Parts: sequence; structure tokens; C-alpha cells
Amino acid sequence: MRPPSDTTDGAAERRTIRLRGNVLVVTEDTDALAAQLDGRGALTTAQLLRTPLMNNISTDEMIPGWCCYWYDEKLGDYAYLGLRGKQLGEGALRAFGPQIIVSGEAKGCGSSREHAVYAEKYAGVELVFARSFERIYEQNCRNVGIITCDDFELLDALLAGEELPLEAFTRRANEIERAIVDLGGLFGFNRAGSRIEPAFAPGRPLNVVEKIIQSRLSSRNPLPADASVRIGQSYFVRTDVRFSHEYVTPMAAGMFTQQFGPGAVLADPQSVYFFQDHLSLAGPVLARRANGAELIERVENLGSRQQKFAALSGGNFIGPAPDGGSRAICHNHIVEHVARPGDVIIGTDSHTCTAGAVGAFAFGVGATDIANSWYNREILLKVPAVIRINLLGDLRPGVCAKDVMLGLLRHPAIEGSQTLGKVLLFTGPGCAGLNMDERATLCNMAVEAGGMTALFEPDAITHAHLAQRDPAQSPGSALTSDENAAYTAVVDIELAGIEPMVALPGDPRNSVPLATVHEQVKVDKIYGGSCTGGKAHDMDMYASVFEQARARGARVPAGVQAFIQVGSEAVMRYAAERGYIELFSDVGVTVLPPSCGACINAGPGVSENPAEVTVSAQNRNFPGRSGPGQVYLASPYVVAASAIAGRLSSVEDMFLMRTGS
Repeated sequence: MRPPSDTTDGAAERRTIRLRGNVLVVTEDTDALAAQLDGRGALTTAQLLRTPLMNNISTDEMIPGWCCYWYDEKLGDYAYLGLRGKQLGEGALRAFGPQIIVSGEAKGCGSSREHAVYAEKYAGVELVFARSFERIYEQNCRNVGIITCDDFELLDALLAGEELPLEAFTRRANEIERAIVDLGGLFGFNRAGSRIEPAFAPGRPLNVVEKIIQSRLSSRNPLPADASVRIGQSYFVRTDVRFSHEYVTPMAAGMFTQQFGPGAVLADPQSVYFFQDHLSLAGPVLARRANGAELIERVENLGSRQQKFAALSGGNFIGPAPDGGSRAICHNHIVEHVARPGDVIIGTDSHTCTAGAVGAFAFGVGATDIANSWYNREILLKVPAVIRINLLGDLRPGVCAKDVMLGLLRHPAIEGSQTLGKVLLFTGPGCAGLNMDERATLCNMAVEAGGMTALFEPDAITHAHLAQRDPAQSPGSALTSDENAAYTAVVDIELAGIEPMVALPGDPRNSVPLATVHEQVKVDKIYGGSCTGGKAHDMDMYASVFEQARARGARVPAGVQAFIQVGSEAVMRYAAERGYIELFSDVGVTVLPPSCGACINAGPGVSENPAEVTVSAQNRNFPGRSGPGQVYLASPYVVAASAIAGRLSSVEDMFLMRTGS
């Protein structure tokens, strides 16, 4: 792989960086972006830096989902193929060959796919400047040797022709992070046998996140007497559960074999899970595309390589269901059967945080981190600051956890980049009114708020959930926060004040009260599913609306396609036992087996053209994520009401909208 900077004498500590190639400034003006690529640009780089930079560039835009069927240097041809404005065609970024790429806030939001970072690397990118970075993206960059920096004064210096020491770009990192960058990535750090003693803080009251981390410290960085973990310091931590899905397993498996040898075995394989859940319904969707046969072959290759690696390694394989689809979406299965309070859980999916509902400290990682953890069960973890969110009172009828989270996305203490890398800890008396599925929704969307993860401290609802497992489980000595623990912020949320919400197309953070959307938004597709909207209680909410419709002889109007997709076989049984499957069919809704499906542009419910409008219960609506159309995010109640009304609708208005009143 190309080194990320110039070197002298091979000494990492003497590495320097100077501008040797092109700089691409990703501006809000996509025409200005295209002009840079084809040499028509009238503005200099310095002038472009004074224009508004593009914020919230998601990994879906950096590397669309179907491009992740590749995991080699071909990724460089697909870099930024999904960027809003669609100014970059296949191979365009690679042909430009930017040494440096620049953008605005929250670079790398969305999926944990390390393919996005490799796409940049294979296109020539060595240094990424942004006003701020999402945690997973920045860690993936560091792991593969791409340097990230939010200090634009250093960029100005490079543009002025200065040659700067590498440490100028890493001075805000902690010692272990700097060492990983110096040595070209995580595997280089491992090969060097580096042993850095991280700093600890004096003993103090701890919140539950700090307690979990401290309880799982690796022997590589043992806790001194009368000390505690320090916020912002990185430690190697022992994981309890590791999982990957078919998008990432083949890439990570190749890394595992290359780095640790063909005879390497998984550490504690019984705590490793392999899910074939993302692409299990992709075939019919891919078949409609020009290169459909090639894409289907790539998908089949991903699945077969994953299944072979799982069989050889001895991990748990949760694969296809006999009747189509998957046995479960990974996050649903982990919450239903695996996660325990106090566990450290890592998965190759940004929504791994869903397991925080059970009181686990769960977060997404990239392919390098999961491959490394297969070998030694460890993950390098920077201790995060924690935002305590006190839930007070009770939700009104027709309002649910999805509305709470969409409301939080626009809260003054949460919006923007205030939560980047932080943990949302849900506490307060309002938690008692939220069942496990509703808690899972809140934790699931912590990454949409920019957070590292979220969790609930274990309580009676947690204990009841564990007792219902087969076999029943005990919470054990579940950890809770000390009374005087510190938080970076405390936010009080009056649940009774939450109203039905909707996220307008383009970003989950485009959330507004549904009542403020006055235009008539005609819908083409309805999708109630994904890890966010395919749980048992979500089925209850869809059914409560569809029952009203069936009682009044209403159904999904002609011209609208409506899909409800369950998150696991257990949810399908739950829905069948309560008559929901028949109910959904009666009102014109197609029921789908478990799969990530339309949420990642790989199943029924995807849009087919830019003019199509979808109302969805999924968790994110970044450009191109679920097809080329426009996606509105909403609660199961609003999704079901919109299906009957044929327009974006509240439950109260759905029949009025059908009759034109």
C-alpha cells in the first residue's frame, strides 16, 4: 500500500508531509466540485476553502452499498460514486488522484463500512481534512494509514508549500492513536510490538459506561491501584461478543489470514457470530439493473465466502431461512438472544449500538478492527464522554420511541456535532414506560445523532427480557452508575411533549414535527422494516393502525406499494400468532421475511427513480441509500397511516386525506 506521507530514513518519528499532488475541496456547490475534477475550475483551492463546504458526507455517498460487493482495489473506481449531485462518475476520483480531500462537518457519517476508506485510499487519498469526523470513519482511516485532521491552519501551511512533521497532524490524538498513525495503521502497530502504557486518572465515581470499560481492560493495559480510566484515553479492551455480516466478513477474513497466517484460529469462536442478513433478498432488485448478473454473482460470492470462513473458524453462523430471507437481522438477533448487561459488543455495522437496550456497551467497527479482534478478542477503545438523557413522564398515545429520537436529533444539546464520539445514556423515570423494543429503537439511532452508542442501565424491564430467553438468563452483577458520576451534559426530555415527527429526505437530522409539513406529499412506496422498524412492538403499532383501516373498509390505494418486513423469525412468529400477517394482507400490505432489504437498497421497497417518494420506518435516508428516490423517515404509526392515506399522514388525518376532506 502507498505510504501516507514522505519519509526520511524510514524513521516514523521523522516523517514529514508536504503537498505533492492534487487537493479536492468538496463544496456544497457540486458544479464547483465537478469543475475541479475536469480542470475547468476558475477558483483556486484557497478560494474554494472560503465557500461553504459539504457537511455530513455519509459513507453511503462515499461508496454506495452495491460497490461493497468488491473488496479489492476496484473500490478506488467507485469512490464518491454516490455523492449528492452525482457529479462523480466511475473512476472520476481515481483519475483526479487527490492527495488531500477536504469537506465540512461530520465527515463519514452513517455506515461503518471500511470500504469507504479503502475507496479513498485506492483513489490516491493520503490526508483528509474536515471540520469534524464521525468516530467509526476516523478510526477506520487511522487503522489503514490515512491521516485525518480538523486543523485547517495546517492545510493552509501545506498550500503555502511548507513541509510539516507528522506529529503536527496528530497532536490532538492520544499516545496510542499517534503510534498507530506513525506505524501506518493498526496492523503495523501490532507488527511493531508496540507497548504503550496509557495514562489513567485518579480513582473517582464512574458512570456505567466507564465502569464497563474498566471491567474489561486488557492485560496489555492493567488498571493501577486506586486509578480509573480517563476520558479521551485509548485502552485495549476485551470484547464479549463480536459479529460481522456478509458485506464485511470476506474482506476481514482476507485480512485475518494475511496478517496472522493461514493457520490462525479465532479466539473463543463461540462468542463470534456471522450473519447473512444484508443481501438475502437482493436478487430480484439487482436483476433489474444493467449489470445485474455480475452483481448477483458478487453477492453469491460474498455469501459463500462468509459461510466457508464461518465453518472453518467455528463461529456461529446465522444464515438464510428455509423460506427465503434470513433467520434474523443481526441487531435483532443480538438483542433477542445474545446481549447481556455489561457486555462489550462489537459488530461490523454502525447500528451495533442497538444492543445498548439490554445494557450492553455495543458499537460498530470496521473490517480491520473485527479481523484483529477475531485473533485476540480485543478492541482499541477511546473512553467516550457521556451525555445523560433523563426521560420524564410518559408518551402520548400514537407517539413512540422513533418520534423521541427524531425529536432528539433537533434538540439544542444534541444537534450538529455536539454528540460526535459520545455516548447517550438514557435514564430517568420515563424509561419505565419503554419496553425493550422501544429502547432498542432509541439505541439503534444513536449513530444518527452522531453518537458512538447509547444504552439503558439494567432494570426490571431488562431482567424480564432476559428471563424470557430460552434458556432464561440472569443479569448477574449488572453495573450501574455511581451516584456522583460525571457527565459531559445532562438533558431532560419531557416525553409528554413529544409529538409525531418526520425526517425530510436527505438526512435523519432533517427532522421536523409532522404537523409542520403542510404540503401534500404523495407516496409511491411504504416500507415498515429494517432493524429499527421490524421488531415485535413495531408490528403492534402497524397493526393498531391497520385494524382501524380494515374496520372502515380502507386499504392501501392503487398505485402505492406497501411492505412490512419483520426483523427475525421470532418476530414473524409473533406477528402470525396475533393475526397480523392476515391483517396486513387484508389491507394490501406485502409481508416480507427478515432481511436488511430496502434499507440498504437490496430488497423489495427500494425506489426505482428519483421521482419516487417512500415513507419508511428505517433509520437513515442519506442520498441513494435506498435507491434514487426521496425517503421520509417516520414512526410505525405514521408509516402505516401513510400507507392507507396514500400520502404522508398522521393517524388522525389518514381517513380525511383518503376522502379529500
